Amino acid sequence: MTAITFDTHAYVKELKSAGFTEEQAEVQAKTLSSIFKTNLDELATRRDLKELELATRRDFKELEAKIAEAKAETIKWMFGVAAGQAVFILTMLKLFPSR
Repeated sequence: MTAITFDTHAYVKELKSAGFTEEQAEVQAKTLSSIFKTNLDELATRRDLKELELATRRDFKELEAKIAEAKAETIKWMFGVAAGQAVFILTMLKLFPSR
């Protein structure tokens, strides 16, 4: 992760020149530095996003393969059922011929 620094000393100097007391400026700098650190630790980097993209693509390809497999299985079952129905109908026609 790329380190991003926050120059608290320069920030304190800016606050003091704007009229803050030393104590106010230091508390402000410490608090802001803490906020930056907490939020920056939670940010996703380009590497994180690239890894997520690759994982998503991998998952998508696996899902496509499973869908294709399920489709092939469904087609096999449909032909099996259709063949069974045809045999049943032919058997019924032979058992009960029309007059």
